[in-house]
Amino acid sequence: MDAPTTGDGMGLFTVLSTDVLLSPSGNKVDLKELEGKTIGLYFAANWYWKCEAFTPVLTHVYHQLKQDGSDFEIVFVSSDEDHASFERFHSLMPWPAIPFSDLQSRRSLTQRFQIEGIPSLIIINSKGELIRTDGVELINRYECRAFPFTSEKMAELEADEEAKHASQTLEKLLSLNGRDCVINHKRQVPISELVGKTVGLYFSARRCPPCTKFTSKLASIYNNLKEKNEEFEIVFVSMDRDEAGYLQCYSEMPWLALPYDSESSKALARYFDVQGIPALIIIGPDGKTVTREGRNLINLHLEMAFPFTEAQIRLLQERMDEEAKCYPSTLHHAAHRHILNLVSENTGGGPYLCCECGEQGLGWAYQCLGCGYEIHLKCGRGAEGECAET
Repeated sequence: MDAPTTGDGMGLFTVLSTDVLLSPSGNKVDLKELEGKTIGLYFAANWYWKCEAFTPVLTHVYHQLKQDGSDFEIVFVSSDEDHASFERFHSLMPWPAIPFSDLQSRRSLTQRFQIEGIPSLIIINSKGELIRTDGVELINRYECRAFPFTSEKMAELEADEEAKHASQTLEKLLSLNGRDCVINHKRQVPISELVGKTVGLYFSARRCPPCTKFTSKLASIYNNLKEKNEEFEIVFVSMDRDEAGYLQCYSEMPWLALPYDSESSKALARYFDVQGIPALIIIGPDGKTVTREGRNLINLHLEMAFPFTEAQIRLLQERMDEEAKCYPSTLHHAAHRHILNLVSENTGGGPYLCCECGEQGLGWAYQCLGCGYEIHLKCGRGAEGECAET
C-alpha cells in the first residue's frame, strides 16, 4: 500500500508501520482516512490508573475537535497485557488503534518515540514528522486550544497565559462564574476579606491517600500559623468527581473552600498547570503567584516556610546548608540494605520523593547512588552514620 502522504517527512504510513487500523468495534480502518490530518499517537494501558483518568479527558477534547471540523485523529498504541484487556480499554475510546496482534508495529512505535512512561500522546503531522512529545500535558493544560500543536500555537497560548498571570488578582482567581464568596463550612466569606493576605489554593480530593496524609500535616501548620495571627488563609479547590466526595473531603479541613463546581475547579487547575494532587499554590498579598511548590516547601520547612517568598526560602536554604555540615556523610538506614550518601541539590539531591515518609523533597538528602533510594535528612535521624569532616 502506498503511504497516504510522504512530502518532506518519512511518511505517515512509514511511521505507523502497519497495513491496517482497527475501530473500537473491531472493524478495519483504511490508513487513507488519516491522510492530511494531524495525528496523536496515544500510548496507554487499562491497568494504569493515570491512563484511565486521562482517557476521558482526551475523549472529550477529541469529540470537541471533531465537532469543530478539525483535521485531527488519534491512534491508540496499546501497552495492555492481553488481547481481552486491549479490547475492553479500546471499547471506551472513539478512535482507531494499532491491532493488538501487531506486536512489531507497537514495539516499533514505542522505540521510535522513546516512550518511557504512559500515558503518552505523541503528535505528528500528516507527513509523519514529529511535532510534540508532550501531548498529555498540553491536553491537560489547554484542552482543545492546543490544536494544531504547532510551535506558533504554543507561543500564542503561552503569551496569552503570561498576560493573564500579569493581570492576576485574587478576586479574578476566585470569582469564577460571578461568585463573590468562598465558604467556611456553614457560612459564606466575602472574597474581599482575603485580599491582602497570603492565600494557599489547596487542590485535593477525597479518594487520594497522599492528599489525606498531607491534609493532616497542612491542618496542623495552618492552625499553628493562625495561633500566631499570621495573615494566612487556605482555600480548598476540590478535584473530587462528585459533590459527596467534596463534602466528605472538606469536612476534615479547618480552612475555607470554593463551592463545589468541577468545571471551575478544573479550569483553575489548568491555569496553574496542576499535574498532580495534592498541590498547594501560594498567592501573595498582591494577588500574584508566589510559588506553585507550596506542598514541597511545607514538607521541607513546615510553618517556617511562611510567607513562602524567595527571600524566606533562601534564608531557610542557607540554614539547611549550615545544618547539613553536622550530618554524617554516610548513613546505614534500617529500611535499605545499601549505604546512603549525603547529597546536596547540586550533587543529585532533588527533587525527589522520600522513600521513608513518601513526601516530596528538594536539596539535601541521603541517597543510594546505586539504586536511587532517597530520604529526607530528618527521616535519617537516629540512624547509624559516619560524620563528615568539617
